[in-house]
Amino acid sequence: MAKLIIRGGNRLEGVMRICGAKNSVLPILAASLLVSEKSVLQNCPALSDVRLASEILRRLGCTVEREEDRITIDPAHADGTVIPEKLMSEMRSSIIFLGAMAARNGRAVLSAPGGCDLGPRPIDLHLAALRKMGAEIVEEGGIVDCRVNGRLHGAEIRFPFVSVGATENVLIAAAAADGATRILNAACEPEICDLAQFLIRCGARITGAGTSRIIVEGVRKLHGCEHRVIPDRIAAATYLLAASVTGGDITLSDVEPQQLSAVLPRLQETGCELSVGSRRIRVRAKGRPKALSPLVTAPYPGFPTDAQAPFMALCCIADGTTAFEETIFRNRFRHAAELNRMGAEIGVTGQSAVVKGVPFLHGARVSATDLRGGAALVLAALSAEGETEISQVHHIDRGYESMECALSSLGASAVRTETWQIKEENRIIRTAFAM
Repeated sequence: MAKLIIRGGNRLEGVMRICGAKNSVLPILAASLLVSEKSVLQNCPALSDVRLASEILRRLGCTVEREEDRITIDPAHADGTVIPEKLMSEMRSSIIFLGAMAARNGRAVLSAPGGCDLGPRPIDLHLAALRKMGAEIVEEGGIVDCRVNGRLHGAEIRFPFVSVGATENVLIAAAAADGATRILNAACEPEICDLAQFLIRCGARITGAGTSRIIVEGVRKLHGCEHRVIPDRIAAATYLLAASVTGGDITLSDVEPQQLSAVLPRLQETGCELSVGSRRIRVRAKGRPKALSPLVTAPYPGFPTDAQAPFMALCCIADGTTAFEETIFRNRFRHAAELNRMGAEIGVTGQSAVVKGVPFLHGARVSATDLRGGAALVLAALSAEGETEISQVHHIDRGYESMECALSSLGASAVRTETWQIKEENRIIRTAFAM
């Protein structure tokens, strides 16, 4: 089991490139099942979730090859209809394969997805939408068995609340359905637009992606294409915050600043100086950060729930008090208790949290509770006095490509240590004291 060992106090400086978006490449990998030829995806991050999604494609019969940041998928023999429970349990977004499997092979058998424990994230919207499109779905013992007689057909899908995953699943399934599908109250995230662009390049007929009303005219056959995945806006936000918490000066390249329209003003509010270009952002910290006005998460283009935890880490050392309200996931303040172990003053009541800034944090042994909570602990450790040991690093690996290497390139003291190495170091220390 890997751990991150971070010694705080180093000012981060330099230039780093932002990799492709985790939340974009995963649905695109699922959508590649629909095509009749090879597809090539560029700018694919080296993440554990991407590795798992690639393994799912292989289990379904695809040939998947990776070379640096390029993934080539050949679905010519993808006749699989079952995703093993072990793979489903390791990745929450694995449910995104449901629509593609149903549309391609007429059947999909899978179990309830796993991933980060952020509270209930029911797949009811996914199942209800596919039923409206003609799928027969049986749920029993945690297994979902979806069958389609012939082709899925177009339908009007109106979501009772915005769901990124459900929007993606319907968008993929509708691309190969018979007739037109109208998706109302659709998610508007940039990752939805990227998925739509991939499908359009494959021959799909889609209008309205990026708005709350998407129309898809189903086609009988989709061809392969070459597509470049958009940059990861959440990774970009995290590294911008790394500059702020360390009093640093960082320039990010290969970013889309317009996708961070809800984040950048908040950084400026803390006192950071920003220089924004067409594909670059430079952030320079100006002294101790200031507290924020109340921060409320919301669907895009509102403040992203995925950036809430990293911003909370910043507010732990800010001058003043910041109130947070989480409206997307019920259980997304689990990192607060771990931050408090480092000397933070955070009070949580239901979906609200109040963070009172303290003069400094101190190193401690903490555990990543989920992907973004883990990133928050890394940011806190960078600013803390002394050494911090972060366990459960596999959560962080789901969304950040070799985070310790990226931070080290900017001047941080961050290393990855396997558990056996830590035990051996402790044994050596104990032996030395005994002599």
